[in-house]
Amino acid sequence: MIEDTKDSRLRRGWTTGSCATAAAKAAFSALLGRGFPDPVEIALPGGERPSFALATTEIGADFARAGVVKDAGDDPDVTHGALVVATVRRAAAGRGVVFRAGDGVGTITRPGLPLAVGEPAINPVPRAMIARALAEVAEAAGAAVDVEVEISIPNGEKIAVKTLNPRLGILGGLSILGTTGIVVPFSCAAWIHSIHRGIDVARAMGFTHVAGSTGHTSEVAVQALHRLDEVQLIDMGDFVGGMAKYLRSHPVERVTVAGGIGKMVKLAQGLADLHSKRGSVDHDFLAEIAAQAGAAADVVARVRGANTALEVLEIARETGFDLGTPIAEAGWRTAAKLLDGAPIALEVAVFDRRGGLVATTGFRPVGM
Repeated sequence: MIEDTKDSRLRRGWTTGSCATAAAKAAFSALLGRGFPDPVEIALPGGERPSFALATTEIGADFARAGVVKDAGDDPDVTHGALVVATVRRAAAGRGVVFRAGDGVGTITRPGLPLAVGEPAINPVPRAMIARALAEVAEAAGAAVDVEVEISIPNGEKIAVKTLNPRLGILGGLSILGTTGIVVPFSCAAWIHSIHRGIDVARAMGFTHVAGSTGHTSEVAVQALHRLDEVQLIDMGDFVGGMAKYLRSHPVERVTVAGGIGKMVKLAQGLADLHSKRGSVDHDFLAEIAAQAGAAADVVARVRGANTALEVLEIARETGFDLGTPIAEAGWRTAAKLLDGAPIALEVAVFDRRGGLVATTGFRPVGM
């Protein structure tokens, strides 16, 4: 296992694409009568050549099968510990590498993803990694690479419920992912990847409005507010910047950024990543808003000494000053700057903990 150079305490891990590549290479080697290499070495897109231990092997009259257990390092990856299995069979001459979705690997059912509808959810980079690995084996054995590669993940369909695959129209299981082959702990690359794919699917299905939400409550609330289809809902989480950056080059006509009061205060403060590690609620900022809204000095002092943004909202409601509108407007300015003049009408909507609408800016072109 390689170490994360940014923090030596955190181990990097391997993507499902890397595990599938290692399993497929070992299985193809066995199919050609050269046995199962264990450990099996593969090439990553960046040039690294890690080795993987095999967890399972099986060979039959017309197939060979190998499995690798995914180690995501110290990343909280839902597929950590999953068994990624590759079954390799010979195909007709000239077919090249044909990919199949086995048990626990999904199938594409909606347009907008980097694979055609009906294809197994084995992404382009893992496909290229697998093809390269099989070519290495074929070259050493003096054989052709005309094979069917079936990737499966036992229990993958249940694991996929914890991912955004069902919303993206990837049904029946997990996706085989990875662009570098390496999982960087807490990089949240998979989450941002899902944001991008959600936008792609919405665009491909003809929707002109998407709503990125910071959590479940705000997502339910914004769906009801605008009567949105599930495909229009983007599970943005803390990554306003990640969503906005992608929308700059993949725009839709209307975008809503929706969130609870705490997250939206951080957006109003100018943060593009709303995670607590990136910044906290600034109560001096909220106190200034209260003062500008005409709150009495003792109310301003209460705001400055409050524990949470939610408590400040309660104080605002109790004492009658408008907190939501200036928060929404300041958040709009932050998000508009992130969208950098894209042809988009932007709305920021702020909700309370029960999903009640606190304030909305309405839709305005970001160029204004």
